Parts: sequence; C-alpha cells; structure tokens
Amino acid sequence: MAQRATHDTTGTGDAARPASGGPASTALNGLRVLDLTRVRSGPTCVRQLADWGADVIKIEAPDDKAQLGGPRSGPDFQNLHRNKRSLTLNLKTDEGVEAFRKLADTADVIVENFRPDVKTRLGIDYDTLSKTNAGLVYASISGFGQDGPLAKRPGFDQIAQGMGGLMSITGKPGEGPMRVGIPIADLCAGLFAAQAILIALIERQGSGQGQWVQTSLLQAQVFMLDFQAARFLMDGDVPKQAGNNHPTSIPTGVFQTSDGYMNLAVAGQEIWKRFARALDRPDWIEDERFAAAQSRSDNRDALNKEIEAVTIGRTTAEWIDTMNEAGVPAGEINDIGQVFENPQVHHLGLAQPVNSQERGETRLVGQPILMSRTPSHIASPPPLAGQHSEDILREIGYSDDSIAAMKAQGIT
Repeated sequence: MAQRATHDTTGTGDAARPASGGPASTALNGLRVLDLTRVRSGPTCVRQLADWGADVIKIEAPDDKAQLGGPRSGPDFQNLHRNKRSLTLNLKTDEGVEAFRKLADTADVIVENFRPDVKTRLGIDYDTLSKTNAGLVYASISGFGQDGPLAKRPGFDQIAQGMGGLMSITGKPGEGPMRVGIPIADLCAGLFAAQAILIALIERQGSGQGQWVQTSLLQAQVFMLDFQAARFLMDGDVPKQAGNNHPTSIPTGVFQTSDGYMNLAVAGQEIWKRFARALDRPDWIEDERFAAAQSRSDNRDALNKEIEAVTIGRTTAEWIDTMNEAGVPAGEINDIGQVFENPQVHHLGLAQPVNSQERGETRLVGQPILMSRTPSHIASPPPLAGQHSEDILREIGYSDDSIAAMKAQGIT
C-alpha cells in the first residue's frame, strides 16, 4: 500500500482546496489522485473522482500557456477541471521526475492519456511506480489500446466514431456517414476509466494490490454500439443509417406538429394500442399493415406518413400532454438553451454555480448522480496553473529553500 503523506483531504485546510464551501463530496475522502491528462477523455475520467471528493492534483508543465482544447478561461477547460489542485512540474528534467515519483508514492491513483510509449520514456509507467507503491491504481486511456497493430496511431474522438461504427448508423439513409454532436468516444472512454479505477480500488481492499487499468476511445466506442453490435455478432445483421427512426422499435422517431416537432417512442404492442387510440385511429390496431411489430416495420414509411398527417393538426405541447396522459412516451426536442430552462432540469440541479477565477460568477454542469448521504457539488473552480505547487511539494517533504531553487531552475 502507498505510504501516505500527512495532508488534509477534508477540504477544511487551505492546502487541500482553494477557498470554497468545503469538499466536493465526502464519498472519496482520503483518496489521492494524480492527474496527468489532457484534452477530454482523461479529464472526463478525473472529473468523476474530483467531483466525488478525491484530492486530485493536476500535474502541468511550468510553461504550458495554452491547453489543448482551449484556454483555461474557456467553457471546456472550466467544466473539465473543477475541484482540483494544480502542481507545475517539468517532467523533462530529472528533478521533475524525481518529485513526481515522490508524489506517486503517496498516491492511490494516477491517470494518464499520453501516447502509449510516452510514460515509459519518462520513467513514470506503472511497472516503475508500482515497485515503490504496490497499492497504486494506474489508469491509461489511449486512442486504440496500449499495444497491437494500431496502438501508435494518434487518437481523436471523430476518428474513433468512424472506426468504431457509430458514423455508419448515424444520419439519414443515403446522405453519407455522420458524427454525433458530442465527443462520445472521448466521454465514454473517460467514464469507463473512472469505473475501472473504482473497481480496482474495491478489489484492492481485499488484495492490498493495485493494478494497471486500461481503456481506449476505440474500445469505448465499440462497446457503446450495444444492441447494434449484438445484432451483428448474434445474427450477422449489419445495421444501417435510419435517421430519426429507431432501428427496431416502430413507430419511434421525430414527427411534425402544427408548431414544430416532437419525439415519440412507441415500443411494444400495448403502447402501440394506446398510441393508436390517443391519435383517434383505433382502426390501425386491426389494420394488417400495422397490427404487428413486423408489419409496422415492413410498412414504416406509410405508417409514419399517416401519423404525421394527424400530428400536424395540433401543437407540440398539446400532443405531449395527450400522449403522456395515455401512457405513451413523448417529449419536446429542445435546443441547449431550452434544456436549461426546463423545470425538471432545474429541479435536478444540473447547472451548478461556481466562482471562476478567470470568469467570476458562472455555472457549470454538475454530476448526474444523486446520493442521499454523500452528494457532490462544485466546491472549487479550476485552479490557476501551479496554484498549489508550494503546498503540495511541502506535503512530500521539500523545504522552502528547495522549492525556491526548483522554481529558479524552471522545474516547478
């Protein structure tokens, strides 16, 4: 197990957090995480740990003026790097690597998303660090895996969306492949890495041993194909683009109303019957073209046309009320501004206030998980680069004179 330095992870001491209303959560209190990540997949992983109260130390180069993915003041950086401390270290120097190794001996978790060979070249790979910290959980996120024929390719979300099959099933038939509107391979890889870390920490409670956990954008994207992948693996069915139509649940899709559009999800025979009655078309229940799931699939276009001939006669709000009263899933199609005006989104507290050091009072997206005893909140904004360097170096035994010398040499 790691030798723990004496440091405050409760959020009550100045060294533990920037000035805030306390820890982000008590759920992961006492857990120390070293964050070597950049861009999105890695920071997404680490954010899950920071938001639940881990003492996350973001390791940054002293001269890193521009973060990949945008400036520190940008919405992207602000949303990804809250609830952390920052230590600047030049890992291209022997002294910087030595300081990192000392810090690694106090850590429970390290997360990195370098290209696969970089950590070994720097001498901060799992095999090296676990020799002096047997309990270390070391998480690596890459584009395509740590080894194999494509391991050295540079990874990027849209590349993974294409290689992982998602773009082949997104968009309208005949209009070519289409990416989705968020970096879903990055985000899912980060979430899976966080899950892997927590699994490894639970296992460590029994074994006393850490381990190296790995995922990649490609693995995450293929896994997220879910039932579409199962259709191929089990039945040899290669799914195609279906636009807004659900590939197997019919009728499910986007339908025009008198003042816009709405989503309908008519899944299963019982909901189909409720839907037909709600549209005042009970005759569809017995119509041989639409009576069974397979016949609705065979006649999807005709059915959709008949549905829209009815739905265009009333407003979206009227239809949503009608459908939900009938027990048929239906919903608005909001832009992002409308999302955060939605009363249920307000109720769930997804937009949380924070006093950004660069932007002042603003809001960020909070965790989508509610906990009855150990809730999460945004306790502190993203740190300034190196904001906590002196505190962290003191925690691992460096004197004020040593820290001053490191600063003068550009090590921190």
